[in-house]
Amino acid sequence: MRKVLLFIIVVVSIIGFGQIRVFAQNPEYPGYRSGKTVKLFNGENLDGWYTFLKDRGRNNDPKKVFTVPNGIIRISGEEWGCITTVNEYKNYRLLVEFKWGELATEKARDSGVLLHSQGEDGGREGIWMHSIECQIIEGGVGDFIVVGDGTDDFQITSMVAPEKQGKAYVFMPGGKPVTINIGRINWFARDPDWKNEFGFRGKNDVEKPVGEWNTLECIAVDDRITVYLNGVLVNKTAGVKPQTGRIQLQSEGAEIFFRKVELTPLIKE
Repeated sequence: MRKVLLFIIVVVSIIGFGQIRVFAQNPEYPGYRSGKTVKLFNGENLDGWYTFLKDRGRNNDPKKVFTVPNGIIRISGEEWGCITTVNEYKNYRLLVEFKWGELATEKARDSGVLLHSQGEDGGREGIWMHSIECQIIEGGVGDFIVVGDGTDDFQITSMVAPEKQGKAYVFMPGGKPVTINIGRINWFARDPDWKNEFGFRGKNDVEKPVGEWNTLECIAVDDRITVYLNGVLVNKTAGVKPQTGRIQLQSEGAEIFFRKVELTPLIKE
C-alpha cells in the first residue's frame, strides 16, 4: 500500500493547490517558462553570500564554520547561524545537493534551507531571518517549519492527515487544509517513532545513508512551495507568506556539505 501511495504522489499532480502540475524530472509549470539557471554557489568561494553567526553577526567567522574545501561548501555546525544570499528571489526552482559529515552532537544531524527570508539578520532567536524552512534533519528532510514572528506575515497552508505526530501536522494529499504561522508540517512518511538521536533512520526514509549525496528541490511558484527529495514528492504547501526573499543555509550543530546550489527562475508568461 505504501508503494502504491508513493507512486501516486510522485506521478500524479496534486489537486487543491491551484491545479499546478509539478514533476521532479521534467518540470512543467503552466503559465511559466524556465529562465536561465544560475549557480548560486560558484564552486570556488562564497561570493554572493554572507555569513551570520549568533552573537557574532555578519561576516565574522573566526572558527571557520563556513569554508569551501575542494570546491564544496562545508558547514561545520560548530556554531549556530547561516550563510545568506545577498539577493532576494521569487518564483524559482532551487536545487541543492547535500550530504552529512561525521561531526555532530548526540542529537539527529540537523540543518535546513530557509526560503523567502525577510527582515533583520538574527530576527528569530538571534540566529536566522524570519522565513519558511525546508527542513534538513535525519528522518525529517522535507518538513516545513514556519520560522516566523508569530504573525500572519509568515504562514503556510497544507493538506494534512487527521492525526498529528506529537505536536506536528503531517502532509497528506486530499487531507484537510490547515494554516499555521508557527510550528511545522512533517513530510508525508516521517516515522511516527522518530527520535532526536544521532544517526536516526526511519522505516520509509527517502534520504540516502550518511555520506551519500542527496538531491533536494524546492519549487516556489506564487504562494506555493513543493519539495522533492531524491525525485520523490515529500511535501507541498500553499497560501505561503511571504512569497519572496533571501535564501539561507543553516549551521545547526551538525557537519554538512553542499556541492551544488542552483536556482532556475520561473518566469510568468
